[in-house]
Amino acid sequence: METFLIKAAQLIAALAFLVVIHEFGHYIFARMFGIKVEKFYLFFNPWFSLAKWKPKKKKNEKDQDGNEKATWRDTEYGIGWLPLGGYVKIAGMIDESMDKEQMAQPEKPWEFRAKPAWQRLLVMLAGVIFNFILAIIIYAGIAFYWGNKYVQLENATEGMDYNEAALKAGFRNGDIPILADGKKLDLGQRDCLYMIADAKAVTVLRKAESDSVLMAGETAVRRDTVTIALPNDFIFRLNDTKESFMDYRLPVYVYKVQGGSAAADAGIEEGDRIVGVGGVPTPSYRELQEQLEKNAGKQVTVTVSRNGKAIALDAKPSADGKLGFNLKPLTDIYPVVFEKYTLFQSVPKGWEIGTTTLGTYISSMSHVFSAEGAKSIGGFGSIGGMFPERWNWLSFWEITAFLSVVLAFMNLIPIPGLDGGHVLFLLWEVITRRKVNEKVLEYAQMAGMMFLIALLLYANGADIVRAIIK
Repeated sequence: METFLIKAAQLIAALAFLVVIHEFGHYIFARMFGIKVEKFYLFFNPWFSLAKWKPKKKKNEKDQDGNEKATWRDTEYGIGWLPLGGYVKIAGMIDESMDKEQMAQPEKPWEFRAKPAWQRLLVMLAGVIFNFILAIIIYAGIAFYWGNKYVQLENATEGMDYNEAALKAGFRNGDIPILADGKKLDLGQRDCLYMIADAKAVTVLRKAESDSVLMAGETAVRRDTVTIALPNDFIFRLNDTKESFMDYRLPVYVYKVQGGSAAADAGIEEGDRIVGVGGVPTPSYRELQEQLEKNAGKQVTVTVSRNGKAIALDAKPSADGKLGFNLKPLTDIYPVVFEKYTLFQSVPKGWEIGTTTLGTYISSMSHVFSAEGAKSIGGFGSIGGMFPERWNWLSFWEITAFLSVVLAFMNLIPIPGLDGGHVLFLLWEVITRRKVNEKVLEYAQMAGMMFLIALLLYANGADIVRAIIK
């Protein structure tokens, strides 16, 4: 329950922040062009609001032509109870409010419909623009504050561990991926994992069958170059599991031995590398865990590598399969690439990451328009599952920036009811210099809203079905 609440809190916080920024983009551009904004709401408020505030309007506020002047005081600001987004209600615009009564009145100079097409176009694009700019700012902030710290694939001598879907596709634990469709892989690149998931063939360095476990760097492990032909639906198979596609294999170096533990009784020392249990090689922590659990509570031979020599020790793992020592961190075992950015360097880096993320996401959308892609669509449950089980600010901001890119792109899709639908009609007006008939706009808006509601129900229903089946 605690995990669910932490994920839900991160999801709501991220979406609330992104929605406010998106709607503020529409709001500020509308105000720049003297358009009245009647409501500015975080979340939707059918029937009632959790909170709302309407400023007192000053009397006799006129523009230079003597007409009633639209100001920020015309807007009702509030928080709705339905956390599915947010909105600004712009006067004189056919939107989700479907305010036909207002549209039937004579056109007012401060209404959306009274403004030139180029101004209306910028108002509609502003939300998307603000979301993309926000993503770049967040990525720049991450680059400046945290930098980029990683271990290059070729330097991880024990290779990677893979999830079940990857193993079924042909990967083996210990493989080091080096090429995806002939392109060099670099974990410093934001789209590295996507390149692998989307590839038709991945080339890996695989440990030769004849080689034994590497003993504390005494000899080099001989690896063969192997090309894995991936199935067309590989990316969907990865989406079906919540496990990480691949993780670094962690060699078992003892960082600290706990006093009075089975490790201390067996004579295991700090700096030892555990390379076998009961005669079974344990090149990484995963294999060690498996063997210790099999031998829980039993006397077993534990082989360690110390100063280049293999030493056999008798140990008795606890009932829960533990020896009682701390692992040496991965970053203390392998050489680490640490890229640090100054304030001025972080801005172009933020732009680079933002545009790469957008390009990768657009590329991934090609998979959605297929039978398998439709099955992979998810709603708020899938989005919430992206967040870690414990609050981590780096992860929170990385996911928030990614969602900001997604929100920008999705809103630009030319579906009536989304910003992209309004943009499509406005571009038609700019090109033909003729306004689209209001009845056409109304019917298109209704059709678009019905489609979006159906899509929302389908996506969240799919989440529920997947949760029940699993």
